[in-house]
Amino acid sequence: MARRARYVGSPEHKDAPSFAGVPRLRADASCCPRKFADRQKIAMWLRTAIRRGATGAPWEGTFPRYVWFKHEETVFEGRLVNQTAGEYKGYPLHKSEWPQGIEEIYADHVRD
Repeated sequence: MARRARYVGSPEHKDAPSFAGVPRLRADASCCPRKFADRQKIAMWLRTAIRRGATGAPWEGTFPRYVWFKHEETVFEGRLVNQTAGEYKGYPLHKSEWPQGIEEIYADHVRD
């Protein structure tokens, strides 16, 4: 499943043009930091999150609706947007929104 998951991004979480398209940042959406523009790296984060079990229900088809990846002091949430293709968008979470146990899941993670 992790191998089939893909990161496609979303212009709703961007304030600058990106591989996700023309930015359309929603007023109620968190903005992804511009420094995270490497689609391949983010796809690797998505797959790592799935392999580590940093996932949340419900499952839609064979994919979890939510996945979480911790990079340095930021947790990003991936949200399934296409259950057939396993495509996800992602955005940073405020620390108060972090899922319980996320720091333990990534306690031994080597920074990339």
